[in-house]
Amino acid sequence: MEKSSIKLAKPRLSFWNIFNMSFGFLGIQFGFALQGGFMSRIFQTLGASEGEIPMLWVAAPLTGLLVQPIIGYLSDRTWHPTWGRRKPFFLIGAILSTLTLFFLPHSPVLWVAAGCLWVLDASINISMEPFRALVADKLPESQRSYGFVMQTLIIGVGTWIASNLPWLVNKLGVSNVADPGIVPLSIKIAFAIGGAVFLLSILYTIFTTSEYPPEDLAELKKSNHESRGLLNGVKEIFQSISNMPKTMALLGIIQFFSWFAFLLCGVWLRLH
Repeated sequence: MEKSSIKLAKPRLSFWNIFNMSFGFLGIQFGFALQGGFMSRIFQTLGASEGEIPMLWVAAPLTGLLVQPIIGYLSDRTWHPTWGRRKPFFLIGAILSTLTLFFLPHSPVLWVAAGCLWVLDASINISMEPFRALVADKLPESQRSYGFVMQTLIIGVGTWIASNLPWLVNKLGVSNVADPGIVPLSIKIAFAIGGAVFLLSILYTIFTTSEYPPEDLAELKKSNHESRGLLNGVKEIFQSISNMPKTMALLGIIQFFSWFAFLLCGVWLRLH
């Protein structure tokens, strides 16, 4: 979805350069793994039935569907001499995600938890979408596969650790049970740790990674001025979607129908 305006030949980067620019994905995956692994338990604790849980989850794919192209469009048009192009969105998403991860397991009622899920998913997507573009921005064609492999490795590590956080916290002596209607302390601590890891890993990438400036800053400003406005923005987003690589489009279709099937199963359970 994102596109880079960098036209100059890019130098090959070292292992540590690529690791640094990918490390923020550790926090992003902490957020996704905690959300995916433990939100249903939080919903049930706050009184949701099994049939209601898929309906509460429907906000997640819809949020990503809306947020990702918008953030891609905005970050393509952004440049700050200190913060760069993608890093402002890394930071904004990380701050919002961290605050939500800290608060979410303390939700007093079900509708608050559902609203927090929506905010959390949107915030994670704000950070995640520009990370994909950073690979194209920073790496020459010959290293891009290596960059995506590094991101995938960090994603795997983050998923495994975050998915086991409540268990690890419980092994350290924190209770995994609580009174009815109360989220266990192990879940609360795991989400707090996840929030801290999210922010710190994003900050690590921000402070260890520089971005290349636009080849022609005046041309970028001129283009932004000429294409400003809501209608032009929507038009450009749909043009980007229509030019999406076939593999990415197929993955998007598969993900959409996976969530759609999940929703239908929930509706069936609720009716039966």
